[in-house]
Amino acid sequence: METQVKYMWVVVFVVSMSIAGLKGVEATHDYYGPCGKHDIEKEAQKLSPCTYAAKYWRAPVSERCCAIIEKKLSSPGCLCAILRTRTAYYAGVRPEIAVTIPKRCNIAVRPVGHKCGGFPFV
Repeated sequence: METQVKYMWVVVFVVSMSIAGLKGVEATHDYYGPCGKHDIEKEAQKLSPCTYAAKYWRAPVSERCCAIIEKKLSSPGCLCAILRTRTAYYAGVRPEIAVTIPKRCNIAVRPVGHKCGGFPFV
């Protein structure tokens, strides 16, 4: 009788862990980062034309950079996350300067006041 109880507990444990594991797998397919299904480091690489302008306040912003930023502004959370990636960090991007790029590009529709790591978009 004692061995049957032990086996019953083992079976209960295995079944409960299986159910918990399956629920965990189901739950992860609904989660994506701030840029959706896109790899955030690859998204950061796409902003390479903006690197110089994101390092220095008075640096000119290229038309190509402005076009890319204008597309990325449809999701300010994604753009903010990109500015805080390892790729951006190693490139020397300064988020407090990078958030000024939309204004420097004269983009009319921009997320004024949206905070990006403590730095508001202007």
